[in-house]
Amino acid sequence: MQQEKKYVPFNRVNLPDRQWPEKIITKAPIWCSVDLRDGNQALITPMGIEEKLKFFHTLVDVGFKEIEVGFPSASETEYEILRTLIEGNHIPDDVTVQVLVQAREELIRKTFEAVRGAKNVIIHFYNSTSTLQRKVVFGKDMDGITEIAVQGARLIKQLTEEEAARSGMNIRYEYSPESFTGTEIDFSIAICEAVMQEMGATKENPIILNLPSTVEMCTPNTYADQIEYFCRKMHNREAAIISIHPHNDRGTGVASAELALMAGADRIEGTLFGNGERTGNLDIVTVALNMFTQGVEPNLDFSHILDIKKVYEECTKMRVPERQPYAGELAFTAFSGSHQDAIRKGYEYMKNSGTDFWEVPYLPINPADLHREYEPVIRINSQSGKGGAAFVLQQAVGYNLPKEMHPEFGNIVKNAADAYGDELSSKQIVTLFQKEYIDLQGKYALVRHRFTELNEADGSVHSRFEGSVTIEGTEKYITGVGNGPIDSFFQALAGVGVTGYEFVNYHEHAVSRGSDAQGICYIELKKQNGEHIFGAGIHANINVAALKGIICAINRAEK
Repeated sequence: MQQEKKYVPFNRVNLPDRQWPEKIITKAPIWCSVDLRDGNQALITPMGIEEKLKFFHTLVDVGFKEIEVGFPSASETEYEILRTLIEGNHIPDDVTVQVLVQAREELIRKTFEAVRGAKNVIIHFYNSTSTLQRKVVFGKDMDGITEIAVQGARLIKQLTEEEAARSGMNIRYEYSPESFTGTEIDFSIAICEAVMQEMGATKENPIILNLPSTVEMCTPNTYADQIEYFCRKMHNREAAIISIHPHNDRGTGVASAELALMAGADRIEGTLFGNGERTGNLDIVTVALNMFTQGVEPNLDFSHILDIKKVYEECTKMRVPERQPYAGELAFTAFSGSHQDAIRKGYEYMKNSGTDFWEVPYLPINPADLHREYEPVIRINSQSGKGGAAFVLQQAVGYNLPKEMHPEFGNIVKNAADAYGDELSSKQIVTLFQKEYIDLQGKYALVRHRFTELNEADGSVHSRFEGSVTIEGTEKYITGVGNGPIDSFFQALAGVGVTGYEFVNYHEHAVSRGSDAQGICYIELKKQNGEHIFGAGIHANINVAALKGIICAINRAEK
């Protein structure tokens, strides 16, 4: 391929003494949702009023204190949602609505009409500053572009003073040099400083300077260099809140945001699940929960992530992908055998050790923290390992198979998955176990039984079994004496020719509680050829469960 020669590599910032690689994120940024504006404009079918209201209230419930609700001067629909929010008293007193406007006089005036009656407002104005936009779209030099920004700032400040005198509205300013990443860095600083000066920004009344990666054009470390360079070189840094607005064209929006925070950014604009133009905006859910997994309080509540996902999908008609971090259907699911085994052991370790920390391999966060604890973490297909099916059984019906039994049942499930050609549900796996072990009908069946304890003259105690079994439908009376119930049953079976099996191991546990409690017994036998075979039995009397398990194992060996 030679086509790549037409693409010009991105020019990096000269910052040899960069500091951000040594920084860590220790606190949450100021969050601003742009779902109702940037996200909405990217939808195939934009949200209606009722959908926007529902989405707005969801954002408030999550904890957003700054929400960009639209571009009210751009269309009547955008104007209408803002008026509905204000006139319907939908905006809490501690929430600031943000409105977007180009630095054009007629649009700015209409925007101020749209916000009347609101208590707290951010007027977010912008103009394109990038090299390419200046050359291709506007045909202006740097001075001409700066003049557009300064004139817009001057009018906004004037209208703010008039509105504050009239109503007492709390109005703050935000300026974006659009396509910041495609703008010469020193020009970005110069135009922002000109706007700050026009607005009279101070430490007590700072302006928000939003530095958007309008189109993601470079690696995340380069974006971090740009942010650090901007923060270090600009004058009057304390009079500005540095905001970022990463897009995801290169697929690294989250990384860009995290590195930009390390580089000095104070604020993040983004959307739930990364909805936005082209490949989307920054996914705020991922950044916030990434912080959570590092012990940093994100100040956003995603503990009911699936409820939020449901609202998002209903309102936007978009779908959260199965592999989306934290919220995707398969985000915490393991099909791989080695992963399943490690996760199962991690859960066992957590239970047995009493550790205060989350220590489960392959799961960076406890799904229960997001109210996803009732979903299967381990799911089964032909790639799954021997322990995965056992874990599913334990989670679904409480059967705790002994480790030695995992390979046998795992192979049964693997063969079924191969034949089915798809993932097996937990219900299908439970059905497989029931059919193969609990409900298995074979050559032998236990009809009746009785155990008697024999106290010998030498002080030893033996067990006597009396009962009957059917062999290929014919009932036979059997008796046997052994050193315990299982041994006496084997002796009784030997009396009717059922031989060639060596008892190896026995495990039992309860599977229900109360007056109807039952126990399950797992029996391991060795055949004459040295192979091991397992059986299982369930009964309210654990001794009977053991007998049923023995019969099951022998039937499986001879089927």
